[in-house]
Amino acid sequence: MKSYLTLFVTAALLFSGVSVAQAAEKTEQQQKMALCNQHASSQNLKGDARKSFMSDCLKKDSKLSGMTPQQMKMKTCNSEAGDKKLSGDARKTFMSSCLKKA
Repeated sequence: MKSYLTLFVTAALLFSGVSVAQAAEKTEQQQKMALCNQHASSQNLKGDARKSFMSDCLKKDSKLSGMTPQQMKMKTCNSEAGDKKLSGDARKTFMSSCLKKA
């Protein structure tokens, strides 16, 4: 019984070591994909909006992937306010509520 337990623990350690090594060896594109995905998730983007965002973010010369999640949220909210042609107090109110969204 102890030999099975020892074998199981050894196998688990070996597999976990392989996972850690693979995770540490992410390519630059994989890292960019993870960062863009994190930004999209922080903005609760879904469907076509998420696809469009991911496409722009993953482009080689994209500046989006270098932004923090808060900067990304600000950019998205600002764009939405511009699309709605908001100004003055209406814009301030919209931006405030947009930026508070989880």
